[in-house]
Amino acid sequence: MSWLVTGGAGYIGTHVVRALDAAGMQPVVLDDLSTGIESFVVGDTPFVRASVLDTAAVIAALIEHNVEGVIHCAGYKFAGESVKYPLHTYQQNVDGTRSLLEAMAVAGVRLLVFSSSAGVYGTPSSPVVTEQTPTEPESPYGESKLIGEWLIRDQVRATAGTDAALAATSLRYFNVVGSGFRDVWDASPHNLFPKVFAAIEAGNAPQINGTDYDTPDGTCVRDYVHVSDLAHSHVAAARMLAAGRGLAPVYNLGSGAGTSVREIVDAIVAVTGTSLVPIEAPRRPGDPARIVATGDLAADDLEWKNSHSVREMVESAWASHPHGS
Repeated sequence: MSWLVTGGAGYIGTHVVRALDAAGMQPVVLDDLSTGIESFVVGDTPFVRASVLDTAAVIAALIEHNVEGVIHCAGYKFAGESVKYPLHTYQQNVDGTRSLLEAMAVAGVRLLVFSSSAGVYGTPSSPVVTEQTPTEPESPYGESKLIGEWLIRDQVRATAGTDAALAATSLRYFNVVGSGFRDVWDASPHNLFPKVFAAIEAGNAPQINGTDYDTPDGTCVRDYVHVSDLAHSHVAAARMLAAGRGLAPVYNLGSGAGTSVREIVDAIVAVTGTSLVPIEAPRRPGDPARIVATGDLAADDLEWKNSHSVREMVESAWASHPHGS
């Protein structure tokens, strides 16, 4: 029996695939390479080049590789860009999830871990997010992830008590950084670390927006989690489902404390060795002082632990960053 990872040639998906392999859980990669990188798939891991939108191709992959469960990482993950391209976002994230669920039903695959997002919370009234925090997404990306959770919830309800009962859980998280491998990096042009690294290499100083917030050092505090820690809990969730253990419908994978923008920038300056002096700029409209997610429930059920320091997050990201590219 194997586990299919959709989007398994992407930054997060690759870490999940390698964590599955390390756990002896026989990963299979399905990715259309729209943002994934084929060289991230190493060894004898089976690779199916296909989109989750191609229901027939997903059915064939599930049957051919004797798949026991799916970790669904595929999707259009750019919140800011989703505002410009809402139809594309909904196609990839909503119809992609619907297509996957249909394929799983046809192939008789009954275990699913959904890589969701803390973007479903929008800008919460409380600075600390729990699983009970109301979901009020503010971008098509966040909305599409929430709809994906609803689709899964409804399929779980519809199949409950039958031989085809779906067991599933969704994992929500904020900013994923770092790398567990020198040959895997965050290739997104929209994510914080690659953007700052590229700016420094181009001779542009990193910028801090707002230094007068009600936080310990005056800068915004956000949740950053290391991608290896994230992958570990995805695999733990898969392992628990395979063992027949009942899991909560959703879990937050969060630090509970967060990291300030200044802490991140200071670590990047130290690790990269740049002589560029960070620029302090005014606040950006709409930036709350602090948003972090608790990880208590996931710590109890999914072996969740934010085990990397800020310095380790930056060092691992910088070590894997394709310098000069």
